[in-house]
Amino acid sequence: MRRISLTQTLGLFFILLLISLLEHIMTNRSYADSLEGLQATLPDRINGWERDSKDRFFDNVTIFDYIDGAGEVYRAYNMRRCFSRRYNMNNGPSIMMDIFDMGSSEDAFGVFTHDQDGEALDIGQGALYRPGWLSFWKGPFFASIYVEEETAATEKTVKELGKVVASLIKAQGPTPGILLKLPSEDLQPRSVHYLHHHIVLNYHFYLADDNILNLGPNTHAALSRYKRGKESARLLLVMYPDAEKAKTALASFLKHYLPEAEKTDVALLENGKWCAAGLKGRLLAVVLEADSQQFAKRLLTRVKVTP
Repeated sequence: MRRISLTQTLGLFFILLLISLLEHIMTNRSYADSLEGLQATLPDRINGWERDSKDRFFDNVTIFDYIDGAGEVYRAYNMRRCFSRRYNMNNGPSIMMDIFDMGSSEDAFGVFTHDQDGEALDIGQGALYRPGWLSFWKGPFFASIYVEEETAATEKTVKELGKVVASLIKAQGPTPGILLKLPSEDLQPRSVHYLHHHIVLNYHFYLADDNILNLGPNTHAALSRYKRGKESARLLLVMYPDAEKAKTALASFLKHYLPEAEKTDVALLENGKWCAAGLKGRLLAVVLEADSQQFAKRLLTRVKVTP
């Protein structure tokens, strides 16, 4: 039998050690990119607050047991799961932390754009702080950290906790590609909402009770506000899976919302505002509430779709 030398033994040892180290790194990376990974690495204590003994997980059905009113919004962005943890302090307000796995960075960004009030912070890939509430997104995750009663101590801790959570999320991701179709000139800051669902659209701009644009999980929409001098308008872009679906959606929009447009696809509404729609391939562009016909046509031209 051939004997193994000490050098060979040490070589084999270091190879096995390297494999083990790589497996450990990959496992930690996997953990950092999952809700269970975040749960395992989050601090039990922070600035005198201690975690509650019971963490909770919710899926896109049981989320209504937790946040009935807002559950539909998360589902409209294809939410997968939610991890919830409470931090408590004796004689102090509790801090609630909810981390949502949205499945993609695009949908995490979309949920983040649903409410854009507050102070912008450098946390994750974008963060906002309102009194008692911090929200941010990074990779496929959207995080919401809020407190029942704001104090100087809770504000400091909520922001610190947000930074810790963001640092534990290793993945980053792109914003929705449809945002590149939005004209940059005259675009109002923090006015862009990314969405898939007509319920979310109606929250920001009521269009119709029915889903007349045929929005759904396979469509990508961006609603934004533009202002030039004293004139303003809303611009809605929708990217469909194919040109035929976009054409059908345009016909539905003209029939139910803009029957006055006839062949020009531009019309003056009863409230004195102008509305216009245009199509290019899979992309539908709709100008809403424009103060003038010229401004409506200008926006469509800059999106490179003309009526």
